[in-house]
Amino acid sequence: MQIRVGFEMEYQCPAPTPMILALSIHYSRASDLVRPDHLVTRPAVPISAYRDLFGNWCSRLVAPAGQFLLKTDALVNDSGATDIVEAGAAQLPVEHLPESTLVYLLGSRYCDTEGLSDFAWKQFGGSGSPTGWARVQAVCDFVHRHIEFGYEHARRTRTASEAYAEGRGVCRDYAHLAIALCRCLNIPARYCTGYLGDMGTEPPYGPMDFAAWFEVFLGTRWYTFDARNNTPRIGRVLIARGRDACDVALSSTFGPNTLERFTVWTDEVVPA
Repeated sequence: MQIRVGFEMEYQCPAPTPMILALSIHYSRASDLVRPDHLVTRPAVPISAYRDLFGNWCSRLVAPAGQFLLKTDALVNDSGATDIVEAGAAQLPVEHLPESTLVYLLGSRYCDTEGLSDFAWKQFGGSGSPTGWARVQAVCDFVHRHIEFGYEHARRTRTASEAYAEGRGVCRDYAHLAIALCRCLNIPARYCTGYLGDMGTEPPYGPMDFAAWFEVFLGTRWYTFDARNNTPRIGRVLIARGRDACDVALSSTFGPNTLERFTVWTDEVVPA
């Protein structure tokens, strides 16, 4: 199958404003790009690209004063397969984990493990509790039930422990809480952002937005989990990975500005 993905973001800047953008499709999907996701701006400005510490493609530019538009429109080949389910995937002891995974055991800006550790072990780590895949799924089940989803609940400063206390949020809050609980249980977990459409789901459909999910390291590899939807999905198109949303902010702006319009699309291309 093919998926058309893209966005438009329109800013109003009172003065020239430097920006760092993490809006390019992840390099792991480069071979799937039928039409690349070239970043277009209006007015046109110089753009430079670099790879961050986590390997994500980032862009740098300076938005001019006034109205400024960012846009991309890509076409991606996709297998149409659902997220992998590997119920027998085992949890490794910390001493046997690869060094590259260890940073994803530590607390971070939004995944504040310190306030959740006691709860995590009481809820998911008791004698006879499952480990490995089943433990992560138990975390997802809990987070899925515990948080009430609503765009009106969005708050960009909310941490995992605050999401737990408040019991409400958006997809990033589901991911942050699940990641923090997994880390408390000695399971490496990292934050993911990208496109996720409604393919394979039943209507009614809500407004499209960028999505957040997470990955955990079990056995010898990373696996995708999604506490917000809590079911295997098709058509995920990864943009970036990091410790939490702070590492993969879609846009970081260095000066006053107003985001006036924000549109995202993720649609299956149906042959004529």
